[in-house]
Amino acid sequence: MSAPEIVTFGCRLNAFESEIIRRAAGEAGLDDAIIVNTCAVTAEAERQARQAIRRARREHPGARIIVTGCAATLAPQHYAAMPEVDQVLDNQAKLQVESYVSLASGRGIRGCDEKILLPLAGEGAERSEAGEGGSPVRTRAYLQVQQGCDHRCTFCIIPYARGPSRSVPVESVVAQARETIETGAREIVLTGVDLTAYGADLPGESGLGTLTRRLLDEVPELPRLRLSSLDPSEIDDELWALLADEPRLMPHLHLSLQAGDDLILKRMKRRHSRAQSIATVRRARALRPEVAIGADFIAGFPTEDEAMFRNSLDLVEECDRNPKLKAKCENRQLDHMSA
Repeated sequence: MSAPEIVTFGCRLNAFESEIIRRAAGEAGLDDAIIVNTCAVTAEAERQARQAIRRARREHPGARIIVTGCAATLAPQHYAAMPEVDQVLDNQAKLQVESYVSLASGRGIRGCDEKILLPLAGEGAERSEAGEGGSPVRTRAYLQVQQGCDHRCTFCIIPYARGPSRSVPVESVVAQARETIETGAREIVLTGVDLTAYGADLPGESGLGTLTRRLLDEVPELPRLRLSSLDPSEIDDELWALLADEPRLMPHLHLSLQAGDDLILKRMKRRHSRAQSIATVRRARALRPEVAIGADFIAGFPTEDEAMFRNSLDLVEECDRNPKLKAKCENRQLDHMSA
């Protein structure tokens, strides 16, 4: 092995952070390391991570195996107890340069308890943060603009692994976007744990719509900008206006709907209703008829019966109806035939 190998599970944010880890670990000289960036969203994701750890040890008996990510943050002792694992980093420590410098040099780090490497605290931690920069050179690059979540949906453990919502200042996002475009990327995807919560912790009015407009205005060389998962209850008016008028903002919305039954949504502690989900999709279709809509759903939520599940299926069918797009496509087909 000539460079650290990163094994990533989970979301786009984890994928983005894995590139930060790759860079920091490589610069620290951890060339013999296999770093497993875990996910805690499902039991299956955790099972696959444990399987990957065991396989890595079998295939690379001399490598140093480091485990990090959400599952390692929530249950560090569980992973530390695995004989294959050499070190465990939580979500804060994994983004600190000093973590990898210390591991490469063989030195301990403040708060180290056997295999578990705790993050630096206080003044030194901010200076050691490795969380700047976009994805490596490729056509599409991810840019993290938000971290953590202030909500407590009953099905989600991520706020406990990622902490409260924090936003990257607009000026920093713009600077990182310029650097990313200079490396050759043609599309940037804004990502975060609760992306539509962006700016709530920043001074002034810096919502996701404001950030998006600043990016498009101040980085004119950016050909395409895409957004990752959005909460339908938090899409602001500025973002709606951009969807309607800005061709560089990709006509693609991925919505965190989760269910199509109001009682299940209430039990999930979601902040939107079935009617609001439909209204969000209809508004998007009206503003940008060609928009592609994706969504997250959970099937088999506790107490969900067949009728409630049917409501979710019906919601998908209801949101898939788009008379304007159908008419637009039919007109294009007629134009093509007449030509």
